[in-house]
Amino acid sequence: MDKYTYRVTWSEEDGEYVGLCAEFPSLSWLANTQEAALAGIKDTVHQVIQDMKSTGETVPEPLATRSYSGKFTVRIPPEVHRKLQIEAAEENISFNRLISAKLTC
Repeated sequence: MDKYTYRVTWSEEDGEYVGLCAEFPSLSWLANTQEAALAGIKDTVHQVIQDMKSTGETVPEPLATRSYSGKFTVRIPPEVHRKLQIEAAEENISFNRLISAKLTC
């Protein structure tokens, strides 16, 4: 089953819908309808995967099936860090909870 991450968006420049796949950022497919753009990019990804397998290349793992730790490190200016710590303290919540809430908005 295809578990890759697809998106269809309008391309004003091309005057058509463009189908994209997050795991294969160099691939795209243009079509007159959203359905055709999705079908086209899915077919293209399938063909590329078959080619990769036949040449022994590593096929990207779908984002949906990867494991995530829930942790990441980000650097911010000290004044922003201070402001966020104060905001968390004023709301009586942890810094992590405040940042998580802001990221999900």
